[in-house]
Amino acid sequence: MRRLACAFAVPAAAVVAALAGQGTAAAAENGEVTVFSTEFNSLSVYENPSGCHKLPLDGHVLVNRTDKPVTLYGDPFCMTPGMTVQPDHGAHVVPGTGSFSA
Repeated sequence: MRRLACAFAVPAAAVVAALAGQGTAAAAENGEVTVFSTEFNSLSVYENPSGCHKLPLDGHVLVNRTDKPVTLYGDPFCMTPGMTVQPDHGAHVVPGTGSFSA
């Protein structure tokens, strides 16, 4: 009986470990989100973003160069209804209070 239990426990542990590794890798988007502010500032680049990110105060244009849609919000906490920006597309953002999630 012990051999039978071990025969099932080892493969089950391997499957759980493989699924856990996939879950953390899928949490971040592949690529980058770039935000243009002004001609006098460097671009803000978010590589492989995941979760909520507050936009720079003087943010003007967001470009989604990830492989998944990104959502823009009018508040700094990703709480209000948002607008979706598809991969390889961009959108104007309102300076001051916005955020995005990936």
